[in-house]
Amino acid sequence: MSTESTIEAGIEAAAEAVGAVWPLHSFVTANPLAGFEDRPFHEAVTDAGRVVGGDGYPSADLFRRAWESGRIDPEMLRSRLAENGYDADPEASLDRMAATGATAERETTAGTDRVDAVLTKWLAAFLDQGKAEWPMPNREQGFYGAFRTVAPHDDDLPNGETLAALPDDPIEAIRNRLEGYPVGRWSDIFEFHLTALPGWTGLLKQRAADGDAWQSAYPITLSGYLAVRLAVTDLFDAPLVPAEAPEIEERDAGTDGQRLPLAEVWLAAWEATYRTGLVESLTGAGAARGKTHSGDRPDAQLVFCIDTRSEIVRRHIEAAGNYETHGYAGFFGVPMRYAGYDSDVTVDACPPILDARHRITDRPTAGGDRRDEYDRWHSGLEAGKTALKSLKSNAATAFSFVESTGVGYGAALIARTLFPARVSGLLDTVGERVPDEHEFCEPSLDHDPDADAAHKLDEGLTHEEKVEYAATAFEVMGWETFARIVVFTGHASRTANNPFGSSLDCGACAGNPGGPSARVLAAICNDDAVRTELRNRGIDVPDDTVFVAAEHNTTTDEVELYAGAIPETHEPDIERLRADLETAREGAAAERAGDMGADTASGVRETRRRAADWAETRPEWGLAGNAGFVVGRRALTEGLDLDGRAFLHSYDWTTDPDGDALEAILTGPMVVTQWINAQYYFATVDNAAYGSGSKVTHNPVGNVGVYQGNGGDLMTGLPIQSVMGADGEPYHQPLRLSTVIEAPIDTVTGVLSEHGELIELLDNGWLSLTVVDPQQKHRAFHYDGDPSWTPVPDRTATGSEASPEKPVASGVADD
Repeated sequence: MSTESTIEAGIEAAAEAVGAVWPLHSFVTANPLAGFEDRPFHEAVTDAGRVVGGDGYPSADLFRRAWESGRIDPEMLRSRLAENGYDADPEASLDRMAATGATAERETTAGTDRVDAVLTKWLAAFLDQGKAEWPMPNREQGFYGAFRTVAPHDDDLPNGETLAALPDDPIEAIRNRLEGYPVGRWSDIFEFHLTALPGWTGLLKQRAADGDAWQSAYPITLSGYLAVRLAVTDLFDAPLVPAEAPEIEERDAGTDGQRLPLAEVWLAAWEATYRTGLVESLTGAGAARGKTHSGDRPDAQLVFCIDTRSEIVRRHIEAAGNYETHGYAGFFGVPMRYAGYDSDVTVDACPPILDARHRITDRPTAGGDRRDEYDRWHSGLEAGKTALKSLKSNAATAFSFVESTGVGYGAALIARTLFPARVSGLLDTVGERVPDEHEFCEPSLDHDPDADAAHKLDEGLTHEEKVEYAATAFEVMGWETFARIVVFTGHASRTANNPFGSSLDCGACAGNPGGPSARVLAAICNDDAVRTELRNRGIDVPDDTVFVAAEHNTTTDEVELYAGAIPETHEPDIERLRADLETAREGAAAERAGDMGADTASGVRETRRRAADWAETRPEWGLAGNAGFVVGRRALTEGLDLDGRAFLHSYDWTTDPDGDALEAILTGPMVVTQWINAQYYFATVDNAAYGSGSKVTHNPVGNVGVYQGNGGDLMTGLPIQSVMGADGEPYHQPLRLSTVIEAPIDTVTGVLSEHGELIELLDNGWLSLTVVDPQQKHRAFHYDGDPSWTPVPDRTATGSEASPEKPVASGVADD
C-alpha cells in the first residue's frame, strides 16, 4: 500500500470515532457512537469515553430515581445483580456506583486550546451557509486551498506567512508533518486530532459524504482539515501526538474485569421491566385484539409515520369514528430530493441510511389565480424582510432605524412576548387568506430524462418506479382492504425561534417536513395507470378509493388535509373526517399538555401557545420517552395506551410468506429508530458530551450548528430541554430500544440469518428483540443470541413470574 493510501485509510478509520453531524436546518437524530457499534455496548461506551470524554451510562442518581418511582422491578433487578456477581441489595449497589469515578474527561494543553480556538473561527467562516454578511474569500478553492491563501493574514497565527508555502496536496502536507513518526502511530495521531473538535469534524464528515450543493461549491475533506490542523499545531508548538492514555477506572466495573459493569446490569433491569410490561400488554389475557368496524370498510384509513408522536393521535382518531390507522416510515418509501416552489434549496426527504434517487419539484398547475396571490404576498414579505435586515445591519442606517421605528418595533416584540397566542391567531387569520403551495402546485412525478444529467438524479419517476413504490407500501403494511378515503399523513413541527426545530420534524425525511412525501405517494396512487398495474399484481384498489395527502403538526396535533382536488362524491366524507380530526386533536392536545405539566382542559390553546411563543424552550417533547418499536398488525396494539413511547410499524405476517416485507422493515425503519433512540439515550445520560446543553445559552453559527457561548466546538446532540423537565427531573427515560415483532419465529430467524449487521447490533446490546409468534398462540420469545430464543414467562396467566426457561432454537414447538 502506498503512503498516500495508508494516510487516507488511516484518516477514514480514525474518523469512525466521530459521529456524523447534520446542519442545524436539517438536524438528523443519529447514534453519536455509531462508529462503535461493532463492539459490545459496555465496551463501546468505555472506548468512546476515552476518546471524547463522555459518560455512557445513567448516573447512580438517575437509577435511584427510576428505582424509587417503581420503574425497575425489584425481583428482576436483584436476580440480575446476583447473576453478575454483585451484591443483590439495590441500595448497596447504588452506593457503590455513586462512590466510583466517572469516565475521565479529555485533557488538553494551552497550545491545543489555542489551536482549537483558531480552527473553530476558520471552520465557522468556511462552512457558513449564507448567514455571514462578508463570506470568507476563495472558498471555491476548498478549505485547504482557501486557508493557505487567506490565513497568512490572520494575526492570531504566529508565523502565519509560512502557511502559504504548504504543498498543494494536503496528503503531502500530512506526510511531511508525520516524518519521524512510525507508521504504526499515525492512526493514533489522526484520531487524536479528529476527535479534538468532534462537532466540527462530524459536520464536515457528513458534508463530505453527502456531497450537497454547499459541498459542491465549497468542498472540504477530512484530509484537508487534518492537514490544516497539523500545520496550525506546528505553529503553536502544540502536542502532535496524544499523551500516554492514563488507566481509567471504569466507574462500576467488576473487580475481576470479566463481569458486566454494574451500571450495565441496572440498565438491563430497567429495560427488561419496560419490555416485560410492553410484551404483556400485547400478549396477556387482557391484550387488545382490535375493534369490530361498523361495516366491511372503514370510513377512512390514515397512514401515519411510525414516529412515537403518531401513536397518541392515532388512538384519538380511532376513538372518534370508524377509522383505521396504520404506520409506515414517513418518507413513504420514495427516496427523493425535493425542491419546493420558488425555493433556492433542495432537501433530501429520505432517511440518512438511503441515498436520494429522484428529484421531485413542486410545479404550478394550470389556473394561476392562487399562484399570483401567493407570489404577491410572499414577494412583499421577502422585500420587507430584506429591507429590515439591511436597516438593522447597516452601520449608516442603524441609528436612524431605531429612532424612526423603535417604538413600533418594540411594541411588536412585546406583543409577541406577552401575547404569543393572540399574535399567532392573527397570523393564522392572515395565513388562511394566502394560499399554500399545495393549493396551486403538484409534484413533478413524470420522468424527464433530459433533466437527469443536470441534477445528477433521475428527474421524476418512471411508470415502473411509481408502481413499485405504491406496491411496496401496501405489501409492507399488508393491506387487502381499501376505504373510500385513504390519507397519507406526513408530519412536521411548527415552532417559533427554535434553532433545533428540524429535530422535531420527520426523522425519516432527514429532519424535514413529511407533507411533500405524502403528496408524492398520494399522487402516485391516484394515477389510473398505476392502479391498473397494481391490480395485475393482486392489489385491488376499488374505483371509488381516493388517496389524499395530509400533514400532522406534532406540536398542536392539528392534521391538515390536502384535499383541494377531491371529487364531489367524496366531499361529505372529507368534511366528516375533518370534523373527527378536530375532535381527535382536542383529545391528543389535552394528553400532550398534561405531559407538559399544563392544564389538560385547555390543551388546544396551550399547545398553540407553545408553538407560537418564541420564548418557549419546550414547544413539545418530540420523541422524548421513546423506548419501544412494535411491528405488527394494528389489532396487536389497538385500544392500548402506549403513552407515546412506541414506534408503530404496520405489518401483516399473513401477507408476507417469504419475509420480504419484514426484511425491509428490520433493515430500514428498525435501524433508523435505533439511531433515534440512541441519540435520546446519550443526550440524557451525558448532555455535555453527547447533547448541546441549554437552549438559553445557544449561539447559532452559520446556519450549521450552535455554540455554547461565543465559540468553541459545535454542540452535536439534543438540547437539555428536549430530555429534561424544567425542574431538572429527566423526562426521557434512557433505555435502549426494545423491538417487538408479531411474526412466526422462523421468519424472523430467516431474516436475521441473512443480515449479519442486525445480529451484530443485537448481540452487542444496542437494542433487544422479542417475537410474538402468532402460530404459537401469540406466545412471546426473546432473542438470546446465536440466534436462539428464550420463551418469555406468562405472568398474566400465573399471577406471578414463572421460573426462567432454557433458551431454545428457532422452530420451537408450542407446549
